[in-house]
Amino acid sequence: MNRQAQAAVLFLTGAALLHAGFTDLYLRYVKAGLQPLLLLAGVVLIAAALATVWYEWRGRKQGEADLDDPDQDAESESESDHVHREPRISWLLVLPLLALILVAPPALGSYSAMRTGTALQQPYGYDKLPAAGALHLSVVDYASRAVYQHGRTLDGRQIKVTGFVALDKAGTPYLVRMALNCCAADAQPVKIGLTGKVPPVLQPDKWLEVTGTYTTREVKDPVNNGPIPFLQVSSATPVPTPADPYDETWNN
Repeated sequence: MNRQAQAAVLFLTGAALLHAGFTDLYLRYVKAGLQPLLLLAGVVLIAAALATVWYEWRGRKQGEADLDDPDQDAESESESDHVHREPRISWLLVLPLLALILVAPPALGSYSAMRTGTALQQPYGYDKLPAAGALHLSVVDYASRAVYQHGRTLDGRQIKVTGFVALDKAGTPYLVRMALNCCAADAQPVKIGLTGKVPPVLQPDKWLEVTGTYTTREVKDPVNNGPIPFLQVSSATPVPTPADPYDETWNN
């Protein structure tokens, strides 16, 4: 691939990163905190592409000046005999960039969640909860308080949790959120089992806001033997897929 083609690929890559970084698309690949680095990478790649074009243009100008010098003619003709055409197949490198720009991949869902063990970890500490009113908790926050605090801060409180639905082989419903360390490649699920007034028909990967109360029921994840707490459901409401489908709270 010649320098013009290299510059084109660099420019398209940088433009794709900026497009993803300035929209919600980047949230399908990396966690929100990496947005500034993603944008910086896009700017650097575009700058590198422009610099490559400029150096190539300057080299051509220099070459034209050398052609005006009779002493350089023989050497230039010798070098031109060794120029090889680049294979056109190298332009296939552009296809993944077009896919990044044009096609937004779906977030990891129930298929991955039920084939991966729960990633629930005991946090270093917990945020203080409001003294009154319903508690709006993430899947990770509810699960860690239910397991590691044995529900001491949850007992007797109305709790609202949002996540997507997953069903195990026996049909047991779970509310799940995929937690990130860095990017979607290392996403792992945190699961809450649902019991009580669970809707009779649940579709995997559909998002719900579940209202309920803490229950002592807990099972072991068959994949890695990790703890999965349950929530006693009183109502469940379908909600749209959030802009950021991943949960980062387990690293806070």
